[in-house]
Amino acid sequence: MRRTDGDPERPASPSAIRRRRRRLADERAEAAVYRDLAGRRSGEDREILLELARAEERHAAHWVRLLGDDPGRIPPGSLRSRLLALLARRFGSVFVLALAQRAESRSPYATDPEATAAMAADERVHEEVLRGLAARGRARVSGTFRAAVFGANDGLVSNLALVLGVAGAGVTATSVLLTGLAGLLAGALSMGAGEFVSVRSQRELLAASAPALHDAPQVLPHLDLDENELALVMRARGLSAEEAVRRSREMLSTYDPAVPLRTGAPEPEHEAVGTALGAAASSFAFFASGALVPILPFLFGLTGPFAFVVSVVLVGLALLGTGATVGLLSGGPPWRRGIRQLLIGAAAAGATYLLGLLFGATLS
Repeated sequence: MRRTDGDPERPASPSAIRRRRRRLADERAEAAVYRDLAGRRSGEDREILLELARAEERHAAHWVRLLGDDPGRIPPGSLRSRLLALLARRFGSVFVLALAQRAESRSPYATDPEATAAMAADERVHEEVLRGLAARGRARVSGTFRAAVFGANDGLVSNLALVLGVAGAGVTATSVLLTGLAGLLAGALSMGAGEFVSVRSQRELLAASAPALHDAPQVLPHLDLDENELALVMRARGLSAEEAVRRSREMLSTYDPAVPLRTGAPEPEHEAVGTALGAAASSFAFFASGALVPILPFLFGLTGPFAFVVSVVLVGLALLGTGATVGLLSGGPPWRRGIRQLLIGAAAAGATYLLGLLFGATLS
């Protein structure tokens, strides 16, 4: 559909006026979100967010022009826009950027007859800009966030499966509670230790792969320009033979001991891995919090089938929440991710419960 700039002199239908007012309110709210986010950042990120805010203000001016001199009562922005504004003022985190990215991907301007082609194109570009900004934040938190999500989900699923498994075997509520507490402590310690070893090992592997020619001042002046052993270093790190020879000859001919040596290889991304202690603490805490959910009814004195139903419902809600959160942060559909988490947890818990029933029947 071809879009025009609209004509403020032409009488508009009541539905068109309402749509214009909603668009104006949403653009103003989005501009406020970007300005709030910019206020919590500095440097390049701040400038980018301020440019996004100015673009949204240009879009708002378009709707002001269409509404004319008497725009009437402008409603508040959509619930999504107001929620984003609230989160931006309170947190200004990568979570808000991920939500804003998703909001831009749902822009209605591609089908709005009164939105210009430039406005629709702007919104598509804004989505990619926010994706880039959010990617920086995701890289900073990915290691700890991964440990937190895995820890919480493992705690929820494994302890629910454990609780239902012993329940299927016909043990008492006290035994179920003790089993759940033991599973919480053992699992949290195991997860924390495992994450510490995993992340520490990964960082050590990355460090071992990092370029290091510490004795360059002693070595480089004596290399043979005709044989050029330095080119082998660059070829081993991914450059073509021709590019490696060209770059190494250039380095050897212009070598300055005061300038750090660059072999053209990419530096390892330690930041995305996270710290070993951070990942371990995150994994321990989130596994313990997840594993606590299935035994909450028993801690509060509930017994019998009702306690198990409450436990399953609480874990199901928690799995939906963690799955939806991962979906939002990754830019994917939150409810689809939440339902996927729920189905995986239900399958694991159901299988363990059936095994418990079988084991109980065998013992009896």
